[in-house]
Amino acid sequence: MNLVFHLINRKFLSLLSVAAFFVSLSSTVSAYGQSPEEIIQRISPIGKVCIAGEECEVVAAVASSGSGGARDGESVYGTFCIACHSIGVAGAPKFGSASDWAPRLDKGMDTLLSNAINGINAMPARGTCADCSDDEIQMSIDYMLSNNK
Repeated sequence: MNLVFHLINRKFLSLLSVAAFFVSLSSTVSAYGQSPEEIIQRISPIGKVCIAGEECEVVAAVASSGSGGARDGESVYGTFCIACHSIGVAGAPKFGSASDWAPRLDKGMDTLLSNAINGINAMPARGTCADCSDDEIQMSIDYMLSNNK
């Protein structure tokens, strides 16, 4: 009789433990005061993939939020180009290094601009500045070249 009573108590305690776990789980979620919709929003992806040739919400938002005027070469460099050209990532000519820029200048400014717009080797098209105009790319090149020593 004692063995039967012990087995019934163990099963009862196990079920009670499982029930307590689920009760605590549900109270934890509600303790944060978040609805299921808020939880879904909190754990949703932080970004979306934009495919070339398709309208992208992010690019449209960035384009519409711009000041409307062209950015100067220094601000384009400081926002986009600096990541690679400050330290020469993957062979990028370093800012301020005339010896790094000389072989590229030997090919002519048109080639240099074309490579910056279309990308070359490890450099992506427009150097990651998808919304830069050709003139802004040219101004950023001019800014980098004017600081060569």
